[in-house]
Amino acid sequence: MKPVPLVIGGQAVGADDAFDVLNPSTATVYARCARADTDHVDRAVAAARDASADWRALPDERRAEFCMQLAELLEANAEALTECIVAETGKPIAGYSGVGARKEIQGAIGWARATAKLALADEILQDEHTARVVLRRKALGVVGSITPWNWPLMIGIWHVLPALRAGNTVVMKPSELAPVASSRFAELAARVLPPGVLNLVNGFGDVGAALALHKDVNKIVFTGSTATGRRIMRAGADNLKRLTLELGGNDAGIVLPDVDVRAIASKLFAACFHNNGQTCAALKRLYVHESVIDALESELAAIADGIRLGDPMHPETDLGPVQNAAQLAIIEDLAADAQTAGGRFLSGGRRLDRPGYFFPPTIVTGLSNGARLVDEEPFGPIVPLVRFGTEDEAIALANDSDSGLGGSVWSKDVERARALGERLECGSVWINGHGGLQPHVPFGGIKQSGFGVTFGVEGLREFTSVQTLRINAG
Repeated sequence: MKPVPLVIGGQAVGADDAFDVLNPSTATVYARCARADTDHVDRAVAAARDASADWRALPDERRAEFCMQLAELLEANAEALTECIVAETGKPIAGYSGVGARKEIQGAIGWARATAKLALADEILQDEHTARVVLRRKALGVVGSITPWNWPLMIGIWHVLPALRAGNTVVMKPSELAPVASSRFAELAARVLPPGVLNLVNGFGDVGAALALHKDVNKIVFTGSTATGRRIMRAGADNLKRLTLELGGNDAGIVLPDVDVRAIASKLFAACFHNNGQTCAALKRLYVHESVIDALESELAAIADGIRLGDPMHPETDLGPVQNAAQLAIIEDLAADAQTAGGRFLSGGRRLDRPGYFFPPTIVTGLSNGARLVDEEPFGPIVPLVRFGTEDEAIALANDSDSGLGGSVWSKDVERARALGERLECGSVWINGHGGLQPHVPFGGIKQSGFGVTFGVEGLREFTSVQTLRINAG
């Protein structure tokens, strides 16, 4: 099996070492990737640095054209990239409620196109007889992108496209658990971008650390765990790197007593369990009013019992496996702790006895804050339902968390839900929905869920510095 290469300076590059990528549906080897070392990181950063001045100097419209070409490459190679995503993540090709591998590639294409159309115009701060003052946005230089395994290609596009659009060059480091689709994208991009504008190094934590520590990297954009985000923050201190950190989330949803339980049950289930709950902005804690919790438990359990769990390449499969053995172990540990704590399991609860990392959608009731399953992000197909009596109680429970990525309120009374949603301590709030991301709407977390935003003009600004130009009257 020929290893998937690195991409440095526009060229495919091999390495002395390689590592296996497993298919989580079978726990067998799907691919091998060249394993970068610190020398490869140095070479990739140097290539990006060498390309930086010319890329930044291009007319803005020309960079936009290049970015649009990347969107077209994604579309032209959509089927092959989709197969990579299915094989390395276990994400079903279609998926429950249409959220699967095809959704990921379509999202990557859509975000690439939307980002290509963005622009940062100069702002006139003063214009009078004494002086004219202009605020300009300038590219930072070299951006390091470190991405996770749950939505590897789409999140890679979220990182790379705005960095390039703003005039930066990039070194990507995908997760070693799901690097293939991103690597194939980098190889495709090398066909159209000038050499060194986009580079990719595959490997483990030592490669990410080398990128975060590198003195010639001006910014790191990272999506992943809070613990790793803290390490990146410390590593970037020596050269005061700019950072955008989208870290762990333990999103809460509040269900008010006036809801139509049957009407919202499938939406809540999808918000909790799409991609097996392996989404930062998935619903992970559900606070339900005591008057409707029994009915909602019954509806959600019925949906869970009807879920088709299996081969992710089959078009009728709703959910596939958990992506990796380590994450499955976390889910099993939280399930065992919930049972010890008195949780009542309405569905699932045990790993399936079959090859791969399959764990069925699991709904637990009878717990509250203080239980590990409520307080800790499981990042998997297990969700607690927590009973509440008053709105103030619901808000106190939802906000009693170190995480602050997203939250939602569910009610027929939109104004009532909006007022309650504004009291949630999180970066994004949805009413009668959860996790709906859009390329023109900024997204980011507070508290231990990170800082900085992605998407839209606000996200594009994250990849620039401010320069003010004052022209005094002659």
